[in-house]
Amino acid sequence: MSEPAEAHNRTDEDLAQRAGAGDRRAFATLLDRHYDRIYRLAWRWCGARDRAEDIAQEVCVKLAQSIATFRGDATFRTWLYRLAYTTAIDHIRANQRLVTLQPSDMLSLVDGAGCVMQDDTIEGQELWRAVRALPPQQRDAVLLVYAEDLSHAEAATILGCTEKTVSWHLHEARKRLKTFLEQVA
Repeated sequence: MSEPAEAHNRTDEDLAQRAGAGDRRAFATLLDRHYDRIYRLAWRWCGARDRAEDIAQEVCVKLAQSIATFRGDATFRTWLYRLAYTTAIDHIRANQRLVTLQPSDMLSLVDGAGCVMQDDTIEGQELWRAVRALPPQQRDAVLLVYAEDLSHAEAATILGCTEKTVSWHLHEARKRLKTFLEQVA
């Protein structure tokens, strides 16, 4: 589905205001722009296609129900990430199916430069499984900053903490992964 020419030129914030006032086209444009990102976030949180689709659909329903509450205190993208994040976490808690890894699964998680692998490689999928096995705050910080490419400030807004806390969680996650890799090597 492609955006109408007039909607294409509108900002997400403007579209959110219009959608909140009942403009269905504005809402459809927002979904068109952001659905892939919502799905990707859901997949990284849960690691299963069917569950990611369920979460993404639930985010869309919640977005429709709450779009009128968007005030513009944060960017629409950050506000949407917060909605998607809380939906994913609630879904995971309700299903209690976080993947646990064996030590052998950790060996090929990070390439030589320490960069995140692409999702469509076996190594990339293993990496996201390992990240999902981290303690929740570390997992969430890693997924928001590295997987979703959000700034520490945006992640802090979504997580309801300070930028320093996000940095600390990232530091602890890297230490945990490094220590574990050293133990199994």
